[in-house]
Amino acid sequence: MIYCKNCGNQMDDIAAICVKCGVKKGDGFNFCQNCGQPTAIGMQFCTSCGAALNNVVHGAEQKSRIAAGILGVILGSIGIHNFYLGNNSRGVLQIVLTVITCGAAGLWGFIEGIMILCGSIKTDANGVPLKD
Repeated sequence: MIYCKNCGNQMDDIAAICVKCGVKKGDGFNFCQNCGQPTAIGMQFCTSCGAALNNVVHGAEQKSRIAAGILGVILGSIGIHNFYLGNNSRGVLQIVLTVITCGAAGLWGFIEGIMILCGSIKTDANGVPLKD
């Protein structure tokens, strides 16, 4: 047995669509296909059974980890990497703090850029994993 990733309903292994919600087998990101437990966008493994998940919002483009990291290192003081990743309010905050502190807060963006490149920051604002 498998479970619908959209509604969590039990499905036959040979089923093409879920009889409960009508979603194609394998589509959705709300439930683990292995055990049927709820999941969240951006989770890589089910906390209940440990199965690997692919909980990416359908249609969402994966952002580049390298591009985000380099933007953070070079232009982090004005939050460009956060705008790229969709964290717009954090980007605006970085600009404001950099202006108020005469550039001293720019270290924050530089450190975030290093963290992105090292893999400590793994997702964008929507929880979509960054691609290498």
